[in-house]
This record gives sequence, C-alpha cells and structure tokens, in this order.
Amino acid sequence: SERVIAAYKLFRDSIIFTTGRLMLIDKQGLTGRKVHYHSVPYKAITQFTVETAGHFDTDSELKIWVSGQDKPIEVELSKNAAEGVQKTLSTQLFG
Repeated sequence: SERVIAAYKLFRDSIIFTTGRLMLIDKQGLTGRKVHYHSVPYKAITQFTVETAGHFDTDSELKIWVSGQDKPIEVELSKNAAEGVQKTLSTQLFG
C-alpha cells in the first residue's frame, strides 16, 4: 500500500518520498555501480534543516536528524531541488 509521492534527482543521487518513509539513494564510486540505500521512516525524523544556495553558490544542503543518532544525515541538493525537497518533507512530517 506504500506509494511514491515525489522523487528528486540530485547530482548522482536521488531522494524519494513515499507515503511512509524517505529514501536516500547514494551512488558511490567512479562508475556508480555501488549504491547505498538509506530508508528513514517519517516517524523517526526529529528535525531537519535546508540550507539554500546563495547567489553564487551552486548547491544547497539538507540535514536530517533521526532519533537514536547523534549526527544528522547530510545530503547535498541541487539549487533547483532545495525548495521542492523542503516542501515535500514538511508536508509529510506536518501534514
């Protein structure tokens, strides 16, 4: 019954929002054959920040704090994806 709500393609990586969780897909290595999948249920997210790109910056940054972890998950966003990611994450967390 889980369905995809939104997906954002970053430089090499992707962020997928479903009805129950956030999925971070990180392609690693030179060829991108090695892929790291990180699934985070929305109920485990305690807070998040989005740092938007400045006038001359090319990228933005997303930080997500998950309960039970000291350090946040950090994801580099493209300048165009930052607003959409923030809006989608807010909608899923706060309705």
